[in-house]
Amino acid sequence: MVFSGTLTYIALGSRTSKVALPPAKPTEASPRAQAPSLPGTLYLSQEGAIYSLSAGRFHQLTSESGWTQPSISPNGDIVAVKRSAYYSDLYVLNPFGTVKRRITNNSQPRNSDTGLYHWVFYPRVSADGRTIWLAYDKPKFAYDVVLSIWSMPYSGSLSQGRLWGNAADYTGGDVQPVPVRGGVLYTKYDYASRYSANLESRLVGMLFITNGSSPGRQLTNPAEDCRDPAISPDGTKVAMICTYMKQISYLTIASWNGSKLGVRQTILSNQIVAQPTWAPDGSGIAYLAPGAGQSGPFQLWWLPSAAYAPPPAPVPTPTPGGPYNGTLPSPSPPPVVVIKPIQVTTNNGFDATSPLAWGS
Repeated sequence: MVFSGTLTYIALGSRTSKVALPPAKPTEASPRAQAPSLPGTLYLSQEGAIYSLSAGRFHQLTSESGWTQPSISPNGDIVAVKRSAYYSDLYVLNPFGTVKRRITNNSQPRNSDTGLYHWVFYPRVSADGRTIWLAYDKPKFAYDVVLSIWSMPYSGSLSQGRLWGNAADYTGGDVQPVPVRGGVLYTKYDYASRYSANLESRLVGMLFITNGSSPGRQLTNPAEDCRDPAISPDGTKVAMICTYMKQISYLTIASWNGSKLGVRQTILSNQIVAQPTWAPDGSGIAYLAPGAGQSGPFQLWWLPSAAYAPPPAPVPTPTPGGPYNGTLPSPSPPPVVVIKPIQVTTNNGFDATSPLAWGS
């Protein structure tokens, strides 16, 4: 099967080295998670199962049967992808991992042409719980799988869905939708040479935004090669991954006014970072990256907000009993405190193509 979308789905998998021992289940790993104070509940995927992490302890919610890419709805339910050999579907699970409803049915009768199957990935539930955003391979032509951004009613079916634009053929398409006011932010994969004659013809990621009434508007340039967008809880910043067309994966933050990105700030440049996700209370960012030495399977990491939020400027005060002519002396700059990311797990192997979901 020719599956061009695979390029967008397994790219990170080629950037880790082999290890002697297989990853342990999060529920059986030793030592246990090293950041018990993380707020709320974090949901991750490993080896086809979805796990939750709360109060420093992991819980396995599903069996190892193709489950990945969880998204949290306002009522606490989980919308997740279940992969099969030739297709994938969306399901609604309760907070304990029990199936409540199958949203899509992309299977076909036995021995059907595999070109008739469909794939759905990257579900995201809107803040009001009324809409599911997703990447779906329709329209498609036979075996050519190109994902496009769709929306559908949370309580409805995909037949009631809306297509938000067609992706470029043989690129992998448009993925990772993030609903914003009046539209959707997403990652578009395309050939860099289509946007600049000075760039080589290779697939890159770019952040786009669309309101559905016009072609998507480009927010990052192809030379930055950015993906995995996540909007901060206060709606003022976007965390993303940028590779600059190299074998790197930087954690990058930019200000966000609802329609445009500000200056890029590289937060981490010494790790292969994937799936940055903001804590619900804004206290930091969780992400996936290989463990110490930057080899082997992806582990869970935690970056406190003090690592990227500028400290408040010191307020000068006059010296008691000292001279004062109306101008306060310039204060000495505070000592620079380097906040390093915390490696939460040590011997797991989380799915780096599965976004994390974080509920309060």
